[in-house]
This record gives sequence, C-alpha cells and structure tokens, in this order.
Amino acid sequence: MRDIHFQTYNLVICLINRFLKVEFALCCFQLNIEPNHTTLAGHGFEHDVVMSSAFGMLGSVDSNTGSPDLGWDTDQFPMDLKNCTQIMRVILDQGGLAPGGLNFDCKVRRESTALQDMFTAHIGAMDTFARALKVAATIAEEKLFTKHIEDRYSSYSTGIGLKIDTGATSFEELEQYILAHGEANVNSGRQEHYESMFNNYM
Repeated sequence: MRDIHFQTYNLVICLINRFLKVEFALCCFQLNIEPNHTTLAGHGFEHDVVMSSAFGMLGSVDSNTGSPDLGWDTDQFPMDLKNCTQIMRVILDQGGLAPGGLNFDCKVRRESTALQDMFTAHIGAMDTFARALKVAATIAEEKLFTKHIEDRYSSYSTGIGLKIDTGATSFEELEQYILAHGEANVNSGRQEHYESMFNNYM
C-alpha cells in the first residue's frame, strides 16, 4: 500500500504544482522530489524534477533510485550517469537548489552486505552527481539541446501557436484555422540523433 500512495502522489505532481502555485499562489511552498518514486509511477527518472522546476517549485531532490522492474521502493544509491545528468541539467537551468539540495536516505542493495559497501555507495553516488554536474555544465555551455528545443517549438512563439500556448484561442477558432490552412507540416523530432549527441557527452 505504501508504494501505491507514492505512485498516486507522483501521478498528480503536475496537479500539485498547479494547485499550490497557480490556483492559490502559495509561492512559499516548494517540493522535495524523489526520482525513485517517479519511476515507480511509470514516469521517466527526471520527469517530476523537470515539472516542479518548470513551475518554480523544485526545492530539493531526494536522490534515490531503484529498480524500475521491481515495483518496490528500494532507495538505492544513484549510479546512473545519464539519469543524474538529466537531474543536474534541471538544477543548473534553475540556478541551483539553495537552500535545498541533494539528499541521500539511500540504502545499499540487498546483495551488498559488507561495511565497505556503505562507503563505496556513498562515495560512488556523490562522484556520479559530481561528474553529472560537469557534463550538464558542458551541455549548457554548448547550447546544442537548447537550440534544438527552441527550433522544435518555435511555432508556439507567434501566430496561432502563441494563442494555443497562452490559452487565448478556442476549438472553434482552431477548426477554422485548419480548414483555412490545411494540416500542419510535421517536422522530424530527430530523437535518435539527439540521443546519440547526449551519449557523446557521457
């Protein structure tokens, strides 16, 4: 039952953000996000960190991970460089986490039974985040993904796209727009290309 509650929490993380920030303007609240719970809810590792930051409500990261195929909150130490890099990209983009931060309440794997494993796990996790920070900083400096995202969604900065983004249109107007202009051009998202570029930073 414990993890059902966690999954429910993470499935409505966007609603929580909107409830506190938009509907009630409670800007003094911030969230502590655990990516391990995010994956248990069926989202990508960085999903809830990204969404909370987008609403300006990311206060700290409970830096645990787990086995997505296990279905239980194992609170393992984060050792995946790609996942940690995604987290650090968000933290850099929002200018840090002060006064919050990355916190560990992790556990070693059940197979890790020696005292040495505790030292290895803590040091390895901190080293992984340190390396991820360097990778994220390089990505930010080179602006490869920033440029791609801007180009990908540029149609939402003007015209009908801007009206959609700002909620200033209606289904009726959109219907008339499509009837007048025809189907929109579908541009390639080039997912595999940019996944390959991301791999090159690792």
